[in-house]
Amino acid sequence: MMADPAISIVEALTLGVVQGLTEFLPISSTAHLRVVPSLLHWQDPGVAYSAVIQLGSVVAVFAYFFKDLLGIAKGSLAAIKNKDYTDRDFRLAGAIIIGTIPICVLGLLLKPFLEQDGSALRSLNVIGCASIVMGILLLVAEKVSKHVRTLDDITGRDGALVGLAQAIALIPGCSRSGSTLTMALLLGLKRAEAARFSFLLGIPAITLAGLLELKDMVQHGLVGHSDSMASLAVGLVSSTVVSYLAIAWLIRYLQQHDTWIFVGYRLLFGAVVLFLSMTGKIQ
Repeated sequence: MMADPAISIVEALTLGVVQGLTEFLPISSTAHLRVVPSLLHWQDPGVAYSAVIQLGSVVAVFAYFFKDLLGIAKGSLAAIKNKDYTDRDFRLAGAIIIGTIPICVLGLLLKPFLEQDGSALRSLNVIGCASIVMGILLLVAEKVSKHVRTLDDITGRDGALVGLAQAIALIPGCSRSGSTLTMALLLGLKRAEAARFSFLLGIPAITLAGLLELKDMVQHGLVGHSDSMASLAVGLVSSTVVSYLAIAWLIRYLQQHDTWIFVGYRLLFGAVVLFLSMTGKIQ
């Protein structure tokens, strides 16, 4: 389902704020971009529009982690030159590359199903159930994690496992940041370190998804329409600003707090969505 040029500025601003708040918090941006329009009786913006405004989140995460990314790139090149494949930056870069493969493969396979009008994968019942299940899994991860490892300990195996968890987030309601944070915690990472790895791992996936959908929108003539461009611009700017603030807040928060607030929110959100869907309050 492609974005509709009729999306208003108010809708675009609202969706951009929702995207920014929920992309990096472990509560599912896709779910909220599906549920919020339903609550407000707006049309579903669709996978394509949602993916494009994710580019605002990409700009934010690049800006926040620019020094980290530059250091990883320089360190990896130096490690390759010196044939030091145990180097921390080389291992981290490798983990990010390995972890990106599952979502790229599954994303291409599931793309036609996700973009179908009325796709079962975007149903409110799926979103509600996924939110509850992932909330329970985050609860388990919080309880069993040793919270001792850092990014200095990251390996290719960690990248593969967290990457598989990231691929699960193709199901609306699972949350990309939530699934990767959960797996990283299960692997023993400290909370703030798990969040940082989740953000770094998400950069390639979110970037590729947004650029791919933007290309499709250009081909379908939906970018170039003045209303469409204005709405996209508003959505992108609001998404960028709010995403940056959300990243900074979450990392600081997890340095001193656990994830129980997100567990509780996910369980409540999922239950409310299921109730409203089953009673016909939202569709």
